[in-house]
Amino acid sequence: PAVALVVSGGHTMLIHLRSFGHYKLCGKTRDDAAGEAFDKVAKMIGLPYPGGPEIDKLASGGDRRCYDFPRSMLHSAEHDFSFSGLKTAVLYTLDKVDQSIEDVRPDLCASFQEAVIDVLASKSIRLTKQLNESRLAVSGGVSCNRRLREVFTERCAAEGLELLIAPPALSTDNAAMIAYVASQKYMLGESTPFEDDVHP
Repeated sequence: PAVALVVSGGHTMLIHLRSFGHYKLCGKTRDDAAGEAFDKVAKMIGLPYPGGPEIDKLASGGDRRCYDFPRSMLHSAEHDFSFSGLKTAVLYTLDKVDQSIEDVRPDLCASFQEAVIDVLASKSIRLTKQLNESRLAVSGGVSCNRRLREVFTERCAAEGLELLIAPPALSTDNAAMIAYVASQKYMLGESTPFEDDVHP
């Protein structure tokens, strides 16, 4: 049993995992997924695709407090997310700054990244505590982000929660996660005849 944050280019979801195959969707993004927001902001500031790793790299040399970007829905009682307002705030900020200045892009990346991670961590931990769970699982491509791992590790430790997070090499789409699901289904006696069509 755990609360799971699935955070990638296509998904930002909070799920209550009761046991294998028994899940309840508690919250999701109302617009862009977190990874999608990373990619779009990276494109705005001229970084290559995929943008998440590029922002992660640049942010390591930036000031996280330089730009006070919004934390949408941070204090909402709902468990949903929204990143479109943050993306717009970055766009408006870009109109006012000179990106040719050496520190501007690292500061923008660090401040943007911190806003996303603050919301993800705060809402995930809040839901975990509300549901009286002791574990928080984080998965998906965005979970490779170094600052995200640092923040979740620190905040979960402070709240007495166990953090479940795979190594970066297993945090993006891979065969191991598909094989794991297949093995769990097999142990539960679930199978499909080989002659059946594939229904993704």
